[in-house]
Amino acid sequence: MTVVLLEALTFGLGRTADAAAAAGHDLVLLTGDRSIYRHELSHCGDLVRVVDVDTTDITTCERVLRDLPDLAGLISSTDTWALPGAELAHRLGLPGPAPAAVRVLRDKAAVRARLHTHGLSRGGPLDPATAQDFPLVVKDSAGTSSRAVWLCRTPAERDAALRDAADTPLKGRLTAEPYFEGPLYSAETITWRGETRLFGVLSRVLSPEPARREEASAFPVAFPDADLAALDDWIGHVLKAAGHESGFAHTEFVLTADGPEVVEINARIGGALVGEALCRALGTNAYDAMVQVALGQRPDLLDGATGGGTATGFVALYPREAGVLEGWSGLGRLAGLPGHPEWYPTASPGDVLEHLADQRSCTGIVLAEGPTAELALHRAQAAAGGITPLILARG
Repeated sequence: MTVVLLEALTFGLGRTADAAAAAGHDLVLLTGDRSIYRHELSHCGDLVRVVDVDTTDITTCERVLRDLPDLAGLISSTDTWALPGAELAHRLGLPGPAPAAVRVLRDKAAVRARLHTHGLSRGGPLDPATAQDFPLVVKDSAGTSSRAVWLCRTPAERDAALRDAADTPLKGRLTAEPYFEGPLYSAETITWRGETRLFGVLSRVLSPEPARREEASAFPVAFPDADLAALDDWIGHVLKAAGHESGFAHTEFVLTADGPEVVEINARIGGALVGEALCRALGTNAYDAMVQVALGQRPDLLDGATGGGTATGFVALYPREAGVLEGWSGLGRLAGLPGHPEWYPTASPGDVLEHLADQRSCTGIVLAEGPTAELALHRAQAAAGGITPLILARG
C-alpha cells in the first residue's frame, strides 16, 4: 500500500518515512520543489519516492494520485496545502477531514468568530479599515510564517498597515483582531473524532515589537499541575468549537493576565523542530500517529503511555543583513558543547535572503537536549550564540 505526502514541512520527512515503513507502506512525496527537503531527503535513503509535480494544480495532482498503486492515505501537513489535501482525499474516497471544516480552520477570522461566539475569546474579528480598539493586529486571514502581520497601537499605525497590505500578496483576505499581550505558547495536541489529548506546551521567544519574529522555542514547559490541567480542558473546548475533529493541532496562544487567548489554530503537527521535540519528549515516533490518522485509524498516541524522553530547546539563526548566504562560521564547535546540540539547516549557500522580519530569512536551527525545557533552551542558546550566518551583501 502507498501513503502520499502532498508537500510537507521542512523537517519531519524522515520520521514520516520511518512511520510509513513501520506500518508496511511505501511513502511518496508530491512536491513542486524538492530542494526544500534537501536536508531530510539526504537522510531518508530509499524510504521516500519523490514525484515532481505542480502541487498548486489540483487536477494534475489528482491524476498522479490515481495512477499510484494501492493508494491508502494522503497526508497534507502544511497550512498552504491543507485545503487542497482535504479536497483531494474527498475526491479519491480516502480518509481525511471534511473540506468545509478545513476551510474554516484556514480562515483566522472565521476561527476568531467561532471562539468569540462560544465564549472562548474576549474579542471577535474586526474590520481592519475601521477598527478602533487599540492595540490590534491586522493580518492575512490565511497567512503563514508570520508574514503579512502588522501590530497597530494607533490609528496612524493602522492606516500605515492598510497601505502596506494593499501592496502585499495575501493568501486570504485582510482581517483584524485584538492584540493579546503576554507570553506566547503553543499547545501540541492530537484529536480523534473529537477526543483530544494534550502532549504539552511549547514556549516561544520572540523578537521585540513590532516584528515579533520567532527566535527560539522549548518543549515541554513545566507548568504547575493545576495550570496544565486547566489548559488541557481549555484546548479541548477550543478545538471542538473551531471544528477540528482529527489529527495533530499546533495551537498558538497568549497567556494573558486574564487567561489564555488563541492566536491561531494550525490543524497539523508543529513546524520547525516541533515534531522532533514531540518525538524526543514522548520517547516515540509521533509521526506514527500521522500515518495512522491518514489511514483512518485511531492513533495509538491518543491512548498509549508516553514519557521517559528528553526535553529540547531550539534556536533559529537569522542574518543581520539581507544578501546572499555564503555559509556559517562556528558549526565545528557544536560537538564539544553540553546538550548534544545538532544543526538543522533551512537555507543553502547561494540562497538570497531578503525578508528579515519573518521566518523566511531563517538560515538554520540549533537544537539541544536537557532534563527540562528551560535547561535545554539555555544549552541551545549557548550553542547558537557561536554560529554566524555569513552574508555577502548585494550591491
